[in-house]
Amino acid sequence: MTHPHVDPAVLEIIKALPKVDLHLHLDGCILPSTLLELAREQQQPLPADEPQTLLPYMQVEGQCDNLKQYLERFDLVLPMLQTGEALERTAYEAVQQSAADNGMYIEVRFAPQLHTARGLTAAAAIGHVIEGLQRGERQYGVRAQVIAICMRHHNEALNREVIEAAAQYLGRGLAAVDLAGDEAGFPPELFRSVFALAAQHGLPATIHAGEAGGPANIREAIHGLGAVRIGHGVRLREDPALLAEVRSLQVPLEMCPVSNIQTRAVTDWSDYPIRDYLEQGLFVTVNTDNPTVSGTTMTREYSELAARFGFRPAEIATLILNSIEAAWLDAPAKDALRQRLLSSCASQGIQLHGHAHDE
Repeated sequence: MTHPHVDPAVLEIIKALPKVDLHLHLDGCILPSTLLELAREQQQPLPADEPQTLLPYMQVEGQCDNLKQYLERFDLVLPMLQTGEALERTAYEAVQQSAADNGMYIEVRFAPQLHTARGLTAAAAIGHVIEGLQRGERQYGVRAQVIAICMRHHNEALNREVIEAAAQYLGRGLAAVDLAGDEAGFPPELFRSVFALAAQHGLPATIHAGEAGGPANIREAIHGLGAVRIGHGVRLREDPALLAEVRSLQVPLEMCPVSNIQTRAVTDWSDYPIRDYLEQGLFVTVNTDNPTVSGTTMTREYSELAARFGFRPAEIATLILNSIEAAWLDAPAKDALRQRLLSSCASQGIQLHGHAHDE
């Protein structure tokens, strides 16, 4: 995928702004160098033995045919992430990578049941990821929480186990639960009882919907599964009545522009609805999804918006404010992030006008 040209002055401002990433997959941000070290330690084979020659196996070049093809990039990574040490290290490095991109808060999601092949329980996997995130937090000052994912291709018993495990950590490093995987193959209504259990435990939910499936999945995610945020939501525009409802409910959309192009959630950049959604008053946030797989960072995501849609620094700062508002944090924590952003804006002469999601 070609990187568009961004005005160098705008790029400097984007780099300097403190950022928030609410939709970030743990297994999608592992570094090639880390994967090589883990493979050596665990005596597992890989198709290449140098970071630069391994990267093409981990990263998507240009567009995939569909989401399923994109998800195949994870097959290489998962076998190495079956120990507590590997999970902790990868989580720690996710915080490190965010810090390098001037991040101030991240929510890192992963599917505990995909990491149990060598004896870890779902609860132990969550514990190790939280341990790594909190170590990163202490080291780099980037606040980090985990979101536990239920997988669409898993049976109800496995997914209920994730919910029960997540409940043990709610408020102790875990923010919420999610549903991910092959959206086209497994409609959300199959998971009503799993997310009813989440609601009983007081676990908030974000659901991947409207990416590889249509707007009916977004409606079901909100009404059937109790989602209070939507992962992606790109196809919401196909149902104007639902779009109006999502606007009135102010359900945050976790949009991931670079990844949405790669998975063909839209045909190309000219068709990407982010500007349209903002103009219609939708609650939009911008995120990376899978930094390694997509070859992206928050700086790149915002740079694409600046170059392709003419987003100005004030509009990018407003998107970051949206992410703060949508974050699973208490009011004082949100206030602290907001103050950091506003002082950064002030120091760079960015004028923020009225903001739709101010409290």
